[in-house]
Parts: sequence; structure tokens; C-alpha cells
Amino acid sequence: MSLPTSASLDRRRFLTLSGAALGTAALSGCATSVDDGSGGGGAKSGSTTLTVMCEKDDFDIKAAQQALGMKIRFLQNDSAKLNALLAAKTPPDIVRGSGATDAPYFAARKLMTDLDPYFAKSTALKPSDLDPVNDLWRYDGSKQGAGPRYGMAKDFSQDQMFWYRTDMFEAAKLDLPSETEPLSFEEWLDLGKRLVKRRLGKVKVYGMNVTALGSFSPLMSMTASAGGSLFAEDLASVDFSSPEALKALRWYLDYTKADIGPSVVNPNPDGWDWPTFQAGRMAMAGDGYWFGGAIAGDPKVAAVSRLAPAPQLGSRRISPCFGATGFWMPKESKNKDAAWKFFEWYFGGEPAQGRAAGGWGIPTLTSLRAKMPQDKPYQKQAFKVQEQELAHFSVLSFTPYAQRDALDGVISKVVPGAVRSGSSAGKVADELNKQMNDLLAQGKDVLG
Repeated sequence: MSLPTSASLDRRRFLTLSGAALGTAALSGCATSVDDGSGGGGAKSGSTTLTVMCEKDDFDIKAAQQALGMKIRFLQNDSAKLNALLAAKTPPDIVRGSGATDAPYFAARKLMTDLDPYFAKSTALKPSDLDPVNDLWRYDGSKQGAGPRYGMAKDFSQDQMFWYRTDMFEAAKLDLPSETEPLSFEEWLDLGKRLVKRRLGKVKVYGMNVTALGSFSPLMSMTASAGGSLFAEDLASVDFSSPEALKALRWYLDYTKADIGPSVVNPNPDGWDWPTFQAGRMAMAGDGYWFGGAIAGDPKVAAVSRLAPAPQLGSRRISPCFGATGFWMPKESKNKDAAWKFFEWYFGGEPAQGRAAGGWGIPTLTSLRAKMPQDKPYQKQAFKVQEQELAHFSVLSFTPYAQRDALDGVISKVVPGAVRSGSSAGKVADELNKQMNDLLAQGKDVLG
């Protein structure tokens, strides 16, 4: 699968690959196989064919067919193709998405199935067992967190926390970050500058990465920590010119200009954080608890890896989830009951238990929390830090008028030229406001 080198998609690819290990150890031998639903894998002749748009390794298709007694037709996750299928009213039965950003967009367009009746009757997925992060998949027509439930997250993390390598801190004679008190963004940037290593003017070891899930979401979080909001109250416009947003933008531009980590100007050639972190070419990775699932695969790296609280730009301590990645069911799905059967298996059955035990994020069923790994020293440390961080979990409402990739695209278009020309933060803010607000206005016109 080829992907652009944008940080947004890189992180998504990493989350996808983590899903290969998700199910159980028993599935690992065939995790890369793809069955198009044409037969085999335990599906009964003449059974329902369930079409799932996701990433290839989100789950083991043959195992799903065997467990569910139905055929699974795989469609590669593709936003353009999804939009075309939705417009033609021939969508997949299940779609992969991000509750934090996709739910308002698709729910506002009345393209999602209200799952409340299914949850009400389910014994596998009880509403009382759902972690509050699943409320990111709710939308009442004007705001997130209330109204019908349109999807469910497979697991989640507080995505502005970061992992660091103790060996690289020790080599640089730097104190390790606190496990309880968050760094300021200024302190974090300073550490990144101290940890970066260059050779012949080129970065050989990144000091840090703040853009693992794109640029817009971190800027939202920083602005909120400073006491402001990027979005207007009605979510129909952005304002990068407010004092709080401008403070966040200046920090982001300083990070980009310093060239100490992946950015829209110089993307990571590895495409995602894990191979870079594993090879000792990244000292701090801005990835949440879920990154521990990858770390578990390399004992040497695990021995020197630790998790730290989310840095803060202001006095308001927040620690948001940027993803809440999971699945939703299009309103025009022709196989809703079969799709719900998949939901119960994937979110409440063996795959969910395997993800929880592997450390691939915090389970979204509270009954699975006990499976979170604490056997190794780094797992015990990460679990302790994550448990403390939950007290600061924050929801940042996302607009229904544009998709996150589109807003990230504006940043990728504007910032490189601005950095090269030395434009002021104020000028960058004006251009971001203009282009993003044009996009948001178009989206609002569509909704009427």
C-alpha cells in the first residue's frame, strides 16, 4: 500500500499496522492474508457477504469469516472511494473511521446508522461497559458527545503524551521527564533541540516528533491548553489570530524551523515513528499509550522506553484523544444485522481481548481494562503514567463542516512556503484563516 509522506497518514498507517497484532497471538500467522470473500475461511455457502472498508491488517479476515459464519469482502480504506459510494447509495456495510473527527462530519450529513437500538439489545456491548471516549462517536446535530451513538472506538490513547528513550537522555546528560508533572511545550521543544543530532547539516537523530497525527489536532490541543479555541463556538470558522492560537502557531513554526523532528517541510522518510524510534533515530515520539504495543516487539528498545504526560502550552491542563479509531455503519448499508454481529465480535470478542493484552491502546470496554499489560518494567511505568493521565482526559469538539485531512492539507500547503520565506506567524495565521474558512463555508453551504 503506497501512502503520501504526510504525518497524518503516517500515524494512521502505524495504527493500522498495530491492528495486525490486535486479534490474538493465534491469528498472527495469517494476519497479512486478505480474503475477498469469494469463499473459504469458514464462511458457509450462500451466507451473507459483509463488505468492510478498512485497512488490510485491521483484523484477520479468514478468522472473522470462521467466527461469524459469513463472507467478508475487503475494501481498502479510501476516502474518495467512500464518498463516491456514499453518494451512489451503495456504501460498504462497515467503515473504518475516527470518532474524534469523522463522526460530526458524516452524522451531520445523515450518512450514519443510529446504533443505539443495537447497543440497547446487546449482551456483548453493554452501554454501561462503554468507556466515555466512545461518546466521541455521538452527535446530536450540533455538538459531539450527546445524542445518538454512531460508532465505536476499538481502543484509544491520549495522543499528546509522548514516549522517550532513556539511553538517549542519559547520553545527552539530561534529566528524565517527570512521570506526574507535564512539561511545558517550551521545555519540550528545548529538550528536542538538545537531543537532535546532525551530520553534515542533515538530521541523523530526531529530537522529537509532535506531528504523528497531523498538524491540526496538536494545534487545537495547544490552543485549548492556552485557554482558547481554534474553532468558533458554532464550529463554522477557525481563528488562528487569537492570542491563544497565535501562541500555539508560533510554537509550531519554531518547531518546524528548528528542523529537529518530522514536519510538513521535512517529512520522516521512514513514513511513521516506529522504525525511526526503534533504530535509535528518534529520542521522543509524540505517540500515546498505544505505541507500547509496538515497543513490546523489541525487548532492547522496551528496556529503555518510558511514557510521559502530555506537555502543556498554558495553565489549563488537558490531554485529548485525537483519534478514537473504530468502525461505523452507513445508513444505506444493506446488511445491518450482520454488521452488528461483526461489531460484537470485533469490539467485544477475541480481537478486543487481544488488543487489550498487547498494549495497543486503552480498551474502550471498561471490563477489559484488567487485561492491560503490566508484566515488564516499561509496561508498569506506562500503565502508572497512563492511569494518572486519565484524570485530564479532554474532549475537543470537531467541526462537522470539513474533514481533518482537508484542514491538515491547508497547513501542508501554507507552512512550507511560509517557513522558507520567513513569514511572520501573523501572516501565516491570516492565510490559514482564509483558506480554512473558505473550506468550512463550503461545507456549511452543503449542509444548508
